Amino acid sequence: MTTRAAAAPSPHPEPVEGSPGFFTQAYLRFRRDSVSVAALAVFALIGLTSLAAPLIAAQVLHTDPTRQDLLRDYEPPSAQHWGGTDAFGRDALTRVLYAGQVSLGIGLAVVLVQLTIGVPLGLIAGYYHGRADDVINAVILTRAGIPTLYLLILLSATFRGVVGTPWGLALVFGLLNWTGVTRQVRGLVLSVKQRDFIDAARVIGVNDRRIMFQHILPNVMYIILIIAGFDIIGAMLGEAGLSFLGLGIQAPTASWGNMLSGSLENFQNAPWLVFLPGLFITVTVLCIFLVTDGLRDALDPRLKD
Repeated sequence: MTTRAAAAPSPHPEPVEGSPGFFTQAYLRFRRDSVSVAALAVFALIGLTSLAAPLIAAQVLHTDPTRQDLLRDYEPPSAQHWGGTDAFGRDALTRVLYAGQVSLGIGLAVVLVQLTIGVPLGLIAGYYHGRADDVINAVILTRAGIPTLYLLILLSATFRGVVGTPWGLALVFGLLNWTGVTRQVRGLVLSVKQRDFIDAARVIGVNDRRIMFQHILPNVMYIILIIAGFDIIGAMLGEAGLSFLGLGIQAPTASWGNMLSGSLENFQNAPWLVFLPGLFITVTVLCIFLVTDGLRDALDPRLKD
């Protein structure tokens, strides 16, 4: 009976590929979500056209957003004015593109302020608990006891010169609404910090700051992105609501909110003035919602491929 000789080991063993990192896996999951990818593409297109509004107005539409022609007021869409004209004879489509810079800028600035304040405070409150948690919760409960709408109206009426500007309004929104971010992050941190990998990090001597920002933060990132998406939507709709009350962005600065609110009374004779800003608001809000939902699924570490 013969035995087969054992195969000699290869002098150059094949390298073992490591598993992709957390963000690589998240990117691959998001890329497979065709609806979210399409929504991101549409949102990017809206953002780019808003940023390129001066170039589009000059080279494509051949219009000036500040030029008034009272003899051509309330003209319907035509080859010369693709979106029609408003009460002052200004091109409506051009003003909508410029207004996108203001509305999108407000939404992004509000989220930046809220996350800058809310995320660190949520991490501190959830991780350290105790006195730090009590102080932060006391501030949150005090803020929650003041109705947001009344406070916005009061601030808008008192500081009209500040709140009536895009960045002033974004700052006010951000300073008033960071508490929701803090509460959501705090609740998740209280859960995540009890897991075994956090105990293991403490055992090997990892400091608290590294644990919070390198071990806990990635595990709560998905909820932060959800909050950020909805806060952009809330800021845009909030600006539109204040503009409807006459307390939002003041003329001559155009935003989707004040364009929409200023044209409602002319809906019968110039419906395109309502349709254009309303369409941009609706599509943008829908795209942000779909992108946020896709990012939530991609970044949630509890979900498997």
